[in-house]
Amino acid sequence: MQFGLLGTGFQLFGYEEKLQSNPLQHLFEVYVQVNKEAADNKSIAKSAHEFFQRLEMGDMQALALWQKFRDLSIEEYIRIYKRLGIYFDEYSGESFYREKSQEVLKLLDSKGLLLKTIKGTAVVDLSGNGDPSSVCTVMRSDGTSLYATRDLAAAIDRMDKYNFDTMIYVTDKGQKKHFQQVFQMLKIMGYDWAERCQHVPFGVVQGMKTRTGDVTFLEDVLNETRLRMLQNMASIKTTKELESPQETAERVGLAALIIQDFRGLLLSDYQFSWDRVFQSRGDTGVFLQYTHARLHSLEETFGCGYLNDFNTACLQEPQSVSILRHLLRFDEVLYRSSLDLQPRHIVSYLLTLSHLAAVAHKTLQIKDSPPEVAGARLHLFKAVRSVLANGMKLLGITPVCRM
Repeated sequence: MQFGLLGTGFQLFGYEEKLQSNPLQHLFEVYVQVNKEAADNKSIAKSAHEFFQRLEMGDMQALALWQKFRDLSIEEYIRIYKRLGIYFDEYSGESFYREKSQEVLKLLDSKGLLLKTIKGTAVVDLSGNGDPSSVCTVMRSDGTSLYATRDLAAAIDRMDKYNFDTMIYVTDKGQKKHFQQVFQMLKIMGYDWAERCQHVPFGVVQGMKTRTGDVTFLEDVLNETRLRMLQNMASIKTTKELESPQETAERVGLAALIIQDFRGLLLSDYQFSWDRVFQSRGDTGVFLQYTHARLHSLEETFGCGYLNDFNTACLQEPQSVSILRHLLRFDEVLYRSSLDLQPRHIVSYLLTLSHLAAVAHKTLQIKDSPPEVAGARLHLFKAVRSVLANGMKLLGITPVCRM
């Protein structure tokens, strides 16, 4: 239905050159405008519905416009996700399943699960006893499909195509009920693999504003993050001469955003704060990157001579022992995150590791220590850096070696 609005909106308010130069921004502006107009003007709402019907029925002109919006959007996604170091093998939304959703309706009907209502819509009763609160609508009165119908078709098709072990849907928590219903319908239809479908819901980021306005585009956030990070780096006396300050600022800035986002339960809403994101001390991504860079420079300074020969018996101080114990827990933390699909366990593990390393860095001297002790300490710090780097990479953060 949103596409019906967007198609109608573009025919009324769209400009081809704006679409080509900044597709996401322009489509967003058109969408906001057409929604405003449709609220007051019944004929716009009607033509949006007709546009959606044309899409469903395979009208070539409507589909060509949809295809163009989709291709331009995906080009933008690929470009923006590349900055986050994210690559997708496939882009396929439930809109692909327009035709297959009709097959799903026939299948539901043949299993006796499709119930027609007085209004002419078709529903599935998930309670089995006519409980009105457990009814899911799968067809509009005009025969067009709904989100749930298309998601059923998508799930069945993905199972046929990939024969998956697990299928994980990552969406906002507003869709929690939707996925509960979809998984339940798959079970009623006799698909045992519905047990292997999982929904990971995320909360809302509140108070996130950039200089460009109230609605926040990811790209604006990334640009502002890099800019603020560059300003921070320029104001700090200890900043090393960097080969590519822009790249370092981007990586450290991204770490700051990711750690702020992943610190709590994914489901929880949180208040965004630019100041908190960039604190170099405390539980932030900047602190993780700073710790990694410090440990890297330690290896560069002392590395070659000490790393061949060492004796772990030299690591008796409480600081060494607490780090060793913490390092041993890494696999347990990874296992825990893999079970509940929550990155926060890894985040809090890495932050604790960085705090332990900061204390040890002050107390466990390498310079002027006997070679055996210096070698053992350097190995300990090297292990910390290695685990820190691996943990950061799992969270989508690229560790920096200088900052």
